Amino acid sequence: MIVLANDHGGLVLKQPIIEVLETLKLPYKDLGTNSTESTDYPIWGYRAAKLVASGACERGIIFCGTGIGISLAANKVKGIRCVVCTDCFSAQMSRAHNNANMLALGGRVVGPDLAKMIARIWLETPFDGGERHSRRVDQIMGVETGKEPV
Repeated sequence: MIVLANDHGGLVLKQPIIEVLETLKLPYKDLGTNSTESTDYPIWGYRAAKLVASGACERGIIFCGTGIGISLAANKVKGIRCVVCTDCFSAQMSRAHNNANMLALGGRVVGPDLAKMIARIWLETPFDGGERHSRRVDQIMGVETGKEPV
């Protein structure tokens, strides 16, 4: 299950990403918002991240004006590795090398067609899982418990 959440600035990208999810036959849960009325992105980033961190959803895609603010909020939740992507290569590497479990996109930064390409690549790219990448992801996650990467 993929969780979706957005503020008013990211609403423009939600429907194009839903189309990608439906094409790939991936179930999703839409937390909202479904309005262009101003709302606070930390609320939506946090709600989606909690579902991913708990295991209720496998991954999440979240949207705000730039993708930055909502990703910062999501990354405050233990267990989350949320990336902002504006290109396809970063989307691919965030999965293959970093095992990113959330993707943030900016409705004022990327257009719907590019967002669909980014999301599709991000969704279809598996984690490489090799010793080198696993070690580095473990180091990133260790920071949450106060463990310094060495």
